[in-house]
Amino acid sequence: MPESNQSPSRSWNPSRSWKESLAIYLHPRVAAMAMLGFSAGLPYMLVFSTLTAWLTEAGVSKASIGFFSWIGITYSIKIFWAPVVDRVSIPVLGKLLGRRRSWMLLAQLTIAGGLLAMAATDPVRDLEWLALMALLVAFGSATQDVAIDAWRIEAVTVERQAAMSATYVFSYRLAVLMASAGALYMVSWISWPGVYILMAALMGVGIVTVLLSREPEVSRSSDTVLLEQRAQDYLKRNAHVPSSARHAVAWFIGAVVCPVVDFFRRYGPQSALLLLIVGAYRITDISMASMAMPFYLETGFTREEIASISGLYGAAMTVVGGLAGGVLVPRYGLLRVLLAGAILAAATNLLYSTTALVGNQLWMLVITISGENFCGGLAMAGLIAWMSSLVSSEYTATQYALFSSLMTLPGKVIGGFSGIVAEHVGFFWFFVYSGALGVPAIALILWLMHQNRARAL
Repeated sequence: MPESNQSPSRSWNPSRSWKESLAIYLHPRVAAMAMLGFSAGLPYMLVFSTLTAWLTEAGVSKASIGFFSWIGITYSIKIFWAPVVDRVSIPVLGKLLGRRRSWMLLAQLTIAGGLLAMAATDPVRDLEWLALMALLVAFGSATQDVAIDAWRIEAVTVERQAAMSATYVFSYRLAVLMASAGALYMVSWISWPGVYILMAALMGVGIVTVLLSREPEVSRSSDTVLLEQRAQDYLKRNAHVPSSARHAVAWFIGAVVCPVVDFFRRYGPQSALLLLIVGAYRITDISMASMAMPFYLETGFTREEIASISGLYGAAMTVVGGLAGGVLVPRYGLLRVLLAGAILAAATNLLYSTTALVGNQLWMLVITISGENFCGGLAMAGLIAWMSSLVSSEYTATQYALFSSLMTLPGKVIGGFSGIVAEHVGFFWFFVYSGALGVPAIALILWLMHQNRARAL
């Protein structure tokens, strides 16, 4: 029988042995997650920094290249079509593969087709067409993200979610390196169109995985059936309204309103606390991210040192931290790892403050990058697993897309003022300040743990 995700309210034993915790990575669907993570990470850089390198070498003006950054908005607004991915079954493909796998496959084929179309385009003569095809790739990529998140949550039980997210982060990072540093290396012996053709072929990794994997089995609760009955009641009560309008409103109720109502109904007064944790958890690392590169350069580190230590080595430490989180969650439980990640993510900002005092010392940079990236990877594994436990299996894609959008929004807003703060107080106190921004998340998680203990008594 295919394993299906169950209600997050169910109890499970977090005190597994180390052997049992490590064995989670041998689960077939965790292995499949590695291939899907690679498929998700591959197109991202191909419509951003790698594309700008191609455009620069082709002689496209900086002003025109700047407009291509707007393509990134696609990833930020995926919440608007997540209900479609959640609710609509694709004709023919939906019957053959199931709802989740059919959306993943359609998105992957869209990405591959868009990359091939980009490869066939001359950036100088057909810049508008290239931009349109890059937008198509980004749309397919964002849609694939929504479908993969839904499949990941539904495919395994709660205790395996951290391992799934850690595996996803690892393979995603590998694909990003392939599509960025790897592409820049390959273009020295094949042309830019050749690089994009090769990347389109590599999307076959995800396509094959989708075809070989199995659709998760998701049972609909009686509460959900009753909730969505309201949409049908709307149709009956408003028979005088034109049919197209009635069905559009009924679909909106079922696809958009019901997921929100379902979340607040299941968690009640605790809903606000949960959403506050989602929004506050990553404020500390997102708010300092834009100042990291100026800090490295102002401290005196070279571009090569930054690329090697902060880039390649930092990515490796993030993966290690994520894998560690995947082992610790089944061993100690979701909330304990979530709390540890919040504390460590805030505390590692003090390593940057220490680096500001020590100055241009490579050993201190290595320590700082090791701590910040390892703890960041662990924190993200815990956060993704915890958010996955909050969603209902009936509204997986919509609710998780909402969480993932809320997860980054406060940090981005506050991060917009990071340069002003750094200019006024200096980098030492700036990183103390960014670390302090993590205190609310720690306090909120402790309050949640207190509430859960009180309910258990």
